[in-house]
Amino acid sequence: MKNIRFICYIILSMLAGGYVAKAQTTRNAPEVEQVLFADPFIFYYDGLYYAYGTSSFDGIEALVSTDLEYWEVPGGGKRHLALHKEDVYGETWFWAPEVYKVNDKFYMYYSGDERICVAMSDSPLGPFRQVEKKPMLDEKAIDHTLFIDDDGKAYLFFVRFNDGLNVWVAELEKDLVTLKEKTLHHCIKTSQPWENTCGGVNEGPFVIKHEGCYYMTYSANSFACQDYGIGCVTATDIMGKWIKYDENPLLQNAKGLVGIGHNALFTDKDGKLRIVYHAHKDKRNIHPRAMYIGDVYFKRVRGVDRMRISKEHIVPRISRTNQHRK
Repeated sequence: MKNIRFICYIILSMLAGGYVAKAQTTRNAPEVEQVLFADPFIFYYDGLYYAYGTSSFDGIEALVSTDLEYWEVPGGGKRHLALHKEDVYGETWFWAPEVYKVNDKFYMYYSGDERICVAMSDSPLGPFRQVEKKPMLDEKAIDHTLFIDDDGKAYLFFVRFNDGLNVWVAELEKDLVTLKEKTLHHCIKTSQPWENTCGGVNEGPFVIKHEGCYYMTYSANSFACQDYGIGCVTATDIMGKWIKYDENPLLQNAKGLVGIGHNALFTDKDGKLRIVYHAHKDKRNIHPRAMYIGDVYFKRVRGVDRMRISKEHIVPRISRTNQHRK
């Protein structure tokens, strides 16, 4: 009987020890959560990646990373607002931020109250402020992106609410704030069958230049639609005709994700072209939308470089313990 009791004691001790070890492992595991940014943008500067997105009712949040996979909240708090509504135009609907460093200033282009705006800061983490709290254009418009050409001319692409959502472009003054409204030029509107699943929407433009050609990625269908997807359109002249790819969409309903769209392109620290976009929470819920990162490359087709987007993606996560910092 004593032997049986002793054996039972040993077994229980082993089980208890295993449970404690498992509990300790769980306690010591890094606390991570998915990055819940819609309309995401990533900016690489001075050894760090900075991410911004649509997520807060009172401004624009920022995260930082060294590897694109694990992200941290600057300062270690629950969130970091790089832009707060008290400092800029807008009371709500702070959407689609993009940050650029030009000379010694950082410019954040964002939408507030369905108006396109720009604010400035000395740091990519803000605070971003406006000297005069006003939008760039006195009409409903969203989703603007800055493009500076090789000759130094700056352009702003954005979405206007006329006959659906359409992408337009205008040249900017040297202050990168003032639109030359006389240069307003229409780029694209819904015109392909895949774009008409949910409303007349062409939005979320982003423009790069490759081998002398301008490439614009854009999103079509309503953001709330599972068929929200990413297409590409090209031009040889910014103020000329933009031609959509016949093979659009380049990314839609991929690898279990739905509602894929509103992307930005960026070059990582190794010089590789990347894409960041959002997708729905899952196939039954739109919100909260989450951020994903993939690869972009060019494929030579009949003597022309055609943009391609990989279906593989990284799932960025926030680390609350800083154990992933390199």
